[in-house]
Amino acid sequence: MPPRKDPDGSVSVPCFYGAELRYKREEAGLTLEQLVEGSYRGISFLSQIERGERRMPEDLARHIDQKLKTDGFFERRCKDAQKARQNGIAEYFADVADMETRAATIEEWAPGVIPGLLQTTEYVRALVQTGKPWLPAEEVEKRARARVARATFWQREDRAYYWCVLHESVLRRTTLPPEQMAEQLQHVADVIRSTQSVLQLLPETAAVNPLMMGDLRIMTFPDAPPLAYTENVHSGQVIDFPPLVTDYRKSYDLLRAAALPPEASLAMIEDAARGYRDEAQQGD
Repeated sequence: MPPRKDPDGSVSVPCFYGAELRYKREEAGLTLEQLVEGSYRGISFLSQIERGERRMPEDLARHIDQKLKTDGFFERRCKDAQKARQNGIAEYFADVADMETRAATIEEWAPGVIPGLLQTTEYVRALVQTGKPWLPAEEVEKRARARVARATFWQREDRAYYWCVLHESVLRRTTLPPEQMAEQLQHVADVIRSTQSVLQLLPETAAVNPLMMGDLRIMTFPDAPPLAYTENVHSGQVIDFPPLVTDYRKSYDLLRAAALPPEASLAMIEDAARGYRDEAQQGD
């Protein structure tokens, strides 16, 4: 069993919130199981909140206040913790963005766009403007800055081992002008090579695959069970039910077995980048 990891409340507002929750629970002499009983939530979910990794939903906050007799403290403060966590990141992704800094491994399937950790500022901005054209310019920039700020992940010595499967069609989808597309694709190849990460392309000739219905991320942790995360246009879902995570794990393994080898995949990405550069020069 791994050693107990006490939450450091000085790291962030969510960590402070989680540390206070653990203190109050232990002061009351309750286990995680006893505190969560009757709340329709799982033990692992509550444990992640205590570690500052997941946001506290209001229904669970009310349940905890009743069990711990904390006079509504956790319900009043759960929105503060949520706001502190978001900072330009979509609410449904905020937990995942926080957990990626603590993960041991991150495995992604990206059928439609380049994954967030590999996106350039121009690419992020184009995605936000296309997906939510009603947003004011300052909100677009806020979201773009928040997405790009996640790239500090690559500078961490203790970062997770990263593996991505990208659909080949993403290379052909001209989200940006040719010169910027070239920069985006070269950025992907450079990051993957320089960090000893793994990227594979699922070829367009693979007409069907085990994960045709949307994006997927699987994360493992040194001191917690693995999680899966699925995402659609305006929402996402964290999945921690072990049998379902196992099913996603099997589907991902089948997917990458059908993908091209890593070196061939990077060569195709770099070739596509050269093609966009040539196109940009011809247009000058």
